[in-house]
Amino acid sequence: MKLFSVQIPELAKCSVLMRERSRVEETIHAMQRAGAGSLQVISDFDMTLTRFAHNGKRVPTTHNILDNRLLIDEDCTKKMRELLNTYYPIEIDACRTAEEKLPLMVEWWTKVHELLIQQRIRKDMLARAVEESSAMLRDGYKLFFDRLTEQQVPLLIFSAGVGDVLEEVIRQNHVFYPNVHIISNYMDFDQTGVLRAFKGQLIHTFNKREGALSHAAGLRELQGRPNHQNILTIGFLNDKTMDVANAILRYITSSRHK
Repeated sequence: MKLFSVQIPELAKCSVLMRERSRVEETIHAMQRAGAGSLQVISDFDMTLTRFAHNGKRVPTTHNILDNRLLIDEDCTKKMRELLNTYYPIEIDACRTAEEKLPLMVEWWTKVHELLIQQRIRKDMLARAVEESSAMLRDGYKLFFDRLTEQQVPLLIFSAGVGDVLEEVIRQNHVFYPNVHIISNYMDFDQTGVLRAFKGQLIHTFNKREGALSHAAGLRELQGRPNHQNILTIGFLNDKTMDVANAILRYITSSRHK
């Protein structure tokens, strides 16, 4: 296992679990041979690029960040929490199929969006709400974003959250580079900067992956990146850092291994 122990020592850590190590090694080698020009990265946002918790306290999701008196009132907060208590148990119910859950997830997201629209949220308050929140990107994020933009690798972030908030989190962390593309639920503001609707098709937990892949296929920056036969999926257990993802990215995009 020379690759694990020498070239990417992070993969040899006992905290790194793989279903089939030899297959992972083959995939990484193939991606490295194809080079950065064939690479594309697709990522979730909440609790993937953002931290799960900090100092024992959960880090807010994009929807949680909206729970700020600058943006919504106490009654709206109460109603959104009631919706969470009603629909979240359904989302994680192992006894229900995805087909059974889907219409209920649409119902949940639609009701939340309707509540937010009723609050007449002001666009110019979003940045301040993000500043006042405890939102944090995962440790190692800057190296990850910097490496991708240096190598001109497209990063497609997909989220069932609120795209305007997501963008602001990335912008305030100074990594909103031109290679970053976001598929999410975006707010539609009127001429006075007040929320009046949400744009386009609703993105929720059970359709975000398909939505991201269909958008990816249409992005000009992803044309000519045919490395679809080599797919590597990386998950994070709560507060683990991005050191493994960064190590793999470093290896794949480094010309010295070729």
